[in-house]
Amino acid sequence: MRERGIVTWLVLAAVLLALLNLPGPVSRRTKAALRDAVAPVQGLATRSWRKLVEAVSTVRGFGGLVRDHQAMSAELIHLRNRVQELRALEWENQELRRQLEYERASDRRLVPCEVIGRDMTGWWHTLRVNKGTEHGIGPDMAVVTSDGLIGRTIEVSARTADVLLISDPICRVSARMAPAGAFGIIEGTGPSPAGQAICRMQFVNRNLPVQPGNAVVTAGLGGVFPGGLLIGYVEKVEVDEGGLYQRATVVAQADVGAATYVFVVLPPGAPSPARGGKDAP
Repeated sequence: MRERGIVTWLVLAAVLLALLNLPGPVSRRTKAALRDAVAPVQGLATRSWRKLVEAVSTVRGFGGLVRDHQAMSAELIHLRNRVQELRALEWENQELRRQLEYERASDRRLVPCEVIGRDMTGWWHTLRVNKGTEHGIGPDMAVVTSDGLIGRTIEVSARTADVLLISDPICRVSARMAPAGAFGIIEGTGPSPAGQAICRMQFVNRNLPVQPGNAVVTAGLGGVFPGGLLIGYVEKVEVDEGGLYQRATVVAQADVGAATYVFVVLPPGAPSPARGGKDAP
């Protein structure tokens, strides 16, 4: 079997040599016939090779597309984060301008402060600001935002002060209603489901015409809160269990849960606070 294969290859080689040694015209015709016979196979092989090359190139291109997609995704995430940062900066600048305008327009002596912490065991009850006795702040001073009263200072150190919020049940504020002129005591009841600070105004004269929507401001009694600071607006009015007084539910105007910058109101006669410094808001 092996010898037969060798003989076959020898015969083919002899035929090839014979064809190559034929006279010119005959050799050309033979070669042309061979080219025509081999052409379909050669064309098929060429097309197959080209498709293989194209397939490899496509796969390599997909790899590049994947890398490009990953790079673009990373860039998109970076740009989105940057947009959020710019929006936050824009909001902060607007809030600072609003608070600054309030400070300039107020006829009270105010110490601007930044909120630096909250009591996580009672989120709605206390917060901490970055100013203290070095800036003229002491205990039992009213704390406001440009929207209204949020509480009073309690514990004060050289550079910080804790603020008891009006939503805390132990916070008490003497208040009056406009235009009814009714007086009463504001005490905190905690936040509403919407996050607003809810207060209750107790001991309101039952004969006075108190209506939902009436404004509630500080009465200026007791020496802690100066008069005329906006607290909020009446939401609901009812007669208490004893039938002797009216009781009003008051929604605080200032958003105590979202306060970022606040002002401590200095009482008359207090020394002027130091302005500027590294911890100014």
